[in-house]
Amino acid sequence: MGGFFGTVQRKACVADLFYGTDYNSHLGTRRGGMATYDADSKQFRRSIHNLESTYFRTKFEDELSKFTGNSGIGIISDTDPQPIIFNSHLGRFAIVTVAKICNIDELEKRLLDANHHFAELSSGNTNQTELVALLITEGKTFVDGIENVYRSIKGSCSMLILTEDGIIAARDRLGRTPIVLGRKEGAYALSSESSSFPNLDYEIDRYLGPGEIIRVRPDGIEQLRAPEQEMQICSFLWVYYGFPTSCYEGRNVEEVRFQSGYEMGKTDPSEVDCACGIPDSGVGMALGYAEGKGVPYHRAIAKYTPTWPRSFTPANQSMRSLVAKMKLIPNAAMLKDKRVLFCDDSIVRGTQLRDNVGVLYNCGAREVHMRIACPPLIYGCPFIGFTSSKSDMELITRRIIEQFEGDANTRLDEYATTDSPCYKRMVEEIRRRFGLTSLRFNTIETLIKAIGLPKCKVCTHCFDGSSHF
Repeated sequence: MGGFFGTVQRKACVADLFYGTDYNSHLGTRRGGMATYDADSKQFRRSIHNLESTYFRTKFEDELSKFTGNSGIGIISDTDPQPIIFNSHLGRFAIVTVAKICNIDELEKRLLDANHHFAELSSGNTNQTELVALLITEGKTFVDGIENVYRSIKGSCSMLILTEDGIIAARDRLGRTPIVLGRKEGAYALSSESSSFPNLDYEIDRYLGPGEIIRVRPDGIEQLRAPEQEMQICSFLWVYYGFPTSCYEGRNVEEVRFQSGYEMGKTDPSEVDCACGIPDSGVGMALGYAEGKGVPYHRAIAKYTPTWPRSFTPANQSMRSLVAKMKLIPNAAMLKDKRVLFCDDSIVRGTQLRDNVGVLYNCGAREVHMRIACPPLIYGCPFIGFTSSKSDMELITRRIIEQFEGDANTRLDEYATTDSPCYKRMVEEIRRRFGLTSLRFNTIETLIKAIGLPKCKVCTHCFDGSSHF
């Protein structure tokens, strides 16, 4: 997906920018970049690095001295190299985006036909952040240009624009991805993740609304566009993407995961000896499940952190599967002869789950039960860069539906309806394939209750196919 961080200060910003950007590392795997503006020299400075073989800090630590100035933006990106620096009739600016543009070919053709050109090709393809910048420059003002982006793209786009007069922040028109505003004495920050703030001494000021545009200067905030009433924030932020200490729309990630697990534990009839979480995103749910069920929480699987930092997740799928296995080490002493229940965030392809279950039985587990924090993933995501699911047919649910029906697109509503005959048959087949003693998924109703927002303001497309373009 990707995450960004920006700051405007009365003093040099590079330390906050560096660490604040790094605190978004769990959101991206491919590129990292930073740009600063120095008002004294009137210079933008930029650096971009590939993160596929290492992590953000090691790439940027040795070159921090080249970044000068009191304002800057940074990005951990799952897509193209960023930031992009532009010189236009709107002035000079640098831009980063967290975006997924589904109609990029159509927009590329329109811009080329209008005599624009693309200079930042990435692996021969158009860099979508450059495309967003070109759409902005079609406007008479930054606000006019950003609204042109909102009107033009299908998908989502949140952005930070570093100008010679502060930072302009614009949240996606439907708020699918978040922007959090932080404040401390003499400085403001904007981030995808509020977990960037505590160790840098920022406090959450507020959450930008859907489609809201603000300009941030060291001495204050100017609202350039009021927020929309309609919102479709991604529910998967709480299930999977979000860091445990982060908050979106005032709802903490760990609190939502804990509450989801607690509700499942209260009503689960299975007899188990302990609950465990698959690190990292399954731990909060498992702690809640253990409390709701009244069983102890055991750490039967541990994540090896000394040489597998949280930010290192290769983009290549075969390597990602290998790294996922290498990071997690089972503890046979905590598994032997036990009826163990594990909590995890989701089942996408099922590759990692199949490997994990086999290892758990080999370590002596008597029974292996699995509880999943969200409903089955039935639909691929067209709205944000959910890299685990590039197409519907990569989902294990769709492969099973194709096996059952002869067509992966048949009766999807029935398979997405909790406890329908189709749903039960699909879940049982997943359980059987992986050799699980039992398997249960969270319901949309329980997930929405834990998130604490009205269902109409939360995107659940990947579970039930509901769409808002």
